[in-house]
Amino acid sequence: MHRLSVPAVSRFAAGLVLFSVACFSQAEPFTLEGDPVVAFIYASPAKDGGWNEAIDNARQKVADQLDVKVMVAESIPEEASALVNAIDLFVRRGANIIVATTYGYSEGVKQAAEKYPHVAFLSASGIYNSENLESFYARTYEAWYLAGMAAAAVSETNKLGMLGGFPVSVVNWDINGFALGVQSSHPQTTVNAIYTNSWWDPVREGQAAQSLIEMGADVIANNLSSSAPFSAAERNDHYSVGFQLDMSGAAPNGHLTSVVFNWDKYLVPTIQKIIDGSWEPNPYGAFPGLAEGVVDITPLHADVPAEALAQIEAAKAEMISGQFSPFTGPLFKQDGTEVLAEGAELDAGAVWEMDYLVKGVVGSTR
Repeated sequence: MHRLSVPAVSRFAAGLVLFSVACFSQAEPFTLEGDPVVAFIYASPAKDGGWNEAIDNARQKVADQLDVKVMVAESIPEEASALVNAIDLFVRRGANIIVATTYGYSEGVKQAAEKYPHVAFLSASGIYNSENLESFYARTYEAWYLAGMAAAAVSETNKLGMLGGFPVSVVNWDINGFALGVQSSHPQTTVNAIYTNSWWDPVREGQAAQSLIEMGADVIANNLSSSAPFSAAERNDHYSVGFQLDMSGAAPNGHLTSVVFNWDKYLVPTIQKIIDGSWEPNPYGAFPGLAEGVVDITPLHADVPAEALAQIEAAKAEMISGQFSPFTGPLFKQDGTEVLAEGAELDAGAVWEMDYLVKGVVGSTR
């Protein structure tokens, strides 16, 4: 499963801008009433092999490192009324820190935050922020840039493939980040991108991966959760790149690396601030990346050349220090339209509004 439900996609593009521009005035830090009790709410089973499981791994660290009571609810529908009902129950049971784990909960979280002003809310891939609510997501494109550098270094065909769910900004920026990482050292290498128009369809994902291989791609990057693309890559003796969790187990021979979430790097310190009384929700939402350790790549395949390893480490260090962003000009769309001039950098709002693919990507957002 992924961060958005299928019915939510049609609302996603319009809502994204709220994440980056919604603003409020925080007079003083949020004050938690009573002993901290945390509740995590999932739209599907927590151990889903992807998005939920990455957050649930962080939940376990919250419980262990902060020594707080943590409650869990799974398979709560992505409907505002269903979510608010679940939150009502948790609040009656003493929960005063709620972690909602999918974009589809955004409206319900907003309603609950207004209903319970003395409860703290953290909303994964949400779109609203207020005095007691902070939405959060990660700069995944930073790690995908590094994965692209690695993929280009091992490709023999100069053709790579990438699977995404829907053509929304959080997917587009991953494809673009990957492609720009590729082009940083191998400008002649292209990335064929296919959107499956689903977050979870192993059959379709396997077929799409095979299509990319037949187009000449010898590295398959999977921005989804199922293992089908890895199986296709393994059958063809090709490399693959995973997402959300370490997917090396699904591709024991060709796993190049995985772009992974370390949500504990955001949730543990944020919840600690809530407990300490020093939490002030970001009016634009939290948007951590490599610098905070929230995203990263897993150890690279032994076939990645030493020179490429050094370049990847250097690029990672520059992103962590703030000296470099993957979306630094000159930047061009597929049709050659200039997005950024030399030296300019996309701000967070422009990243969230990304509705295009960059030059060097073969595919369409339509």
